[in-house]
Amino acid sequence: MSDSLSRKIKSVALVALLTISSLSLAACTSGPKTPPSEALVTAAVSTLHTLKNRTDLERFNAQLKNAAGVAIFPSVYKAGFFIGAEGGNGIMLAKDANGNWGYPAFYTLASGSWGLQFGGQKSGMVFIIRSLGAVKALVKHQGKISADANVTTGHVGTGLEGSITTNLGADIIAYSDSKGLFGGISLGGSAMVRRNDFNAEYYGGQVGAEAILIQQAHQNPQADTLRQKLAE
Repeated sequence: MSDSLSRKIKSVALVALLTISSLSLAACTSGPKTPPSEALVTAAVSTLHTLKNRTDLERFNAQLKNAAGVAIFPSVYKAGFFIGAEGGNGIMLAKDANGNWGYPAFYTLASGSWGLQFGGQKSGMVFIIRSLGAVKALVKHQGKISADANVTTGHVGTGLEGSITTNLGADIIAYSDSKGLFGGISLGGSAMVRRNDFNAEYYGGQVGAEAILIQQAHQNPQADTLRQKLAE
C-alpha cells in the first residue's frame, strides 16, 4: 500500500471515529439538566446490570468479583464500509488496598481498521481488568491497549455469530452485548483516551486519572449506586 493511500485511510478512519464518539456523547446528554459525566455514570449502572444478569455469561460475575479494576462503556458504536471505526465514552474504576471500589475516571474508547467490512453495531461493553499492573498500565498510557499498555486482551461477546471467547489468561477480558451486523469487537487496536474535561466536570476541578484511580483521592456520591452494583 502506498504512503498516500495509507494516509487517506487513516484520515477517513479518524473522521469516522470522531463521528462515532459524538454519537456516544449525544446518547448520554439527552437530558437537558444532567451533566454528561453524571449521565454516563448512570448509563454505566444500566450496562453493568444487564451483563450481571446474563445467564449465558457465567464467568462475568466471578471475574468481576476478583477484578482489580473495571472499565464500562455503555454505548460503543461501530460502523464501516471498507473502512471501519468504533468508539464511545465510558468510565474506569479501580479497587483500593482494602478491595473496595473507588470512583470513576472518564475515558473515550476509540479504534479504527480497514478491510472488507460493512454494517453497523452498538454495544454495551465492560472490561474486566484482572491485575493492579494492568490498571496502572492503562492509567499511565493513552495509546493502544495491547501495544502501549503492555497488556493482553480477550473477548467474550454475543451477537449474530453467537458467543466468542479468546485468551482466558488475558490481563483484560472484554464482555459485550452486541447488536447489529458486526460480530465481536477487537481490543488489539483500541485506545483508551482520558476525558479530562469530564473528570473536571464530575469532580469540580482539574483532576488526573492517577489521583482518582491509584491514589483514590477524589469522591463523588453520585457514583455510589454504581460502586454498590459492582460490589454485589
